[in-house]
Order: sequence, then C-alpha cells, then structure tokens
Amino acid sequence: MEVPSSRDERIAAVASLDQPVRRQLYDLLADRDRWTSRDEAAAALDVARSVAAFHLDKLAGAGVVDVSYERTTGRAGPGAGRPSKLYRLAADELSASMPDRRYDLAGRLLADAVANAMATGTPVGQCLKHVACVTGRAMGQQAREDGAAFGMTPPSEILDPLGRCGYEPLRLDDGSIALSNCPFHRLAEDHRELVCGMNLDFLTGLVEGFAPEPTLDAQLAPEPGYCCVRLNVS
Repeated sequence: MEVPSSRDERIAAVASLDQPVRRQLYDLLADRDRWTSRDEAAAALDVARSVAAFHLDKLAGAGVVDVSYERTTGRAGPGAGRPSKLYRLAADELSASMPDRRYDLAGRLLADAVANAMATGTPVGQCLKHVACVTGRAMGQQAREDGAAFGMTPPSEILDPLGRCGYEPLRLDDGSIALSNCPFHRLAEDHRELVCGMNLDFLTGLVEGFAPEPTLDAQLAPEPGYCCVRLNVS
C-alpha cells in the first residue's frame, strides 16, 4: 500500500496545469490514453518539438504524467537508433484541498469493507475495522521502509506519513502527537461514530506498521479544532 503524496506535491501537480500548452497536452494524453512521443504531441498541438518536450517534462516532474523509453522504429540492435521518450497520464487523479481532505482514502476503506462483507457475509462494521487496520498497517510499513532508505530512525518520522494522510500532526512536549486536521471532516460530521471508529482503526494500524513495538498508542480523544484521535505515549 503506497503512502499518499503530500499536500504540497498534490498542489504542485494541479498548479503545473496553469499554463495553456500544458493543459492542451493534458487533454491530448487524456484523449489518447496511450504512450505518446514528443513528435506526436508537437504535431497534434502544432508547436515546436522543443516546446512540447519542455512542457511534457514539466508535467512529468510534477507527477502528472508517467515516462517510458521505447524504440518506435520497429527495429532492434545496432543502428536501430535511440529509444524515444514516451508520455502518458499518470494513473492517480489530480486533487488538492485546503485544509487537506482525503475522501479518496475514506471511500476506498468503505468500499473495500462493503465488498468484503458482501463476499463473506461478515457484518460490514467488522469488515471496516479489519480493512482500516490492515490498510493503515501497510501504509505504516511502507513509510518505515522509505524512512530506513534515507537513514531515518522511528518513531519521530511517523510525522511524515501522518502529514501525507492529511492529519497535520503536532509533536507535543510529552512526546504524544496531536492531529490538528481531520482528513475525513465532512464524513465525520454526518456519521461520527462510523467514521471516527474507522479513523481510530486506521491510525492504530499505521502506528503498528510503522513501529512493530510502538511507543505511541492511538486513542479517541475528541477536542474542538483537532482530529478525534490522538497518539499518546504508551
């Protein structure tokens, strides 16, 4: 399970489209739904190849498009020429909000729980508890592995995956972590018991996955202006 991109990264991706040629390129790639070369893009938009290449690489740098290299001549071996740089839209959707909301994550958890309940006959509440915890644990494990690759030592760096999930974490003097934003705010307002329970199970899994022997414990602690869950020192 991949840790979500940060709010800054998502805002940068959306902001990269604030340029006419890039919006045209985005629309072109969306219509084609396949790998497209710089030459093809330039011809379709009637712009210089260098212009198409510049803006395609800007979109790639912002994570809006994926990049691949492939020979398009149909030949192989010596004399076949250099592979062409190809582009297509990234699979992830573009979205950004202020404050940060992650309704995509909530929707995935709820949909997986309903599908599990329909397949097994298990009450949907039990399925949601399991799905939320397993998803959180997978994200925590991935964040831990990513941190280890850069020489980081848990548990302090758990602030990063929490931030990427939209919680806006704050380390308090006693070592506990307050979450100053609820990424599921509107859902929680309408379905508080369901969504706050899902949130608690997700964060419990995230902490467990990030540190198999955690020093933090996810607990319900509703407080005005904060997420309903706080990570207390255990």
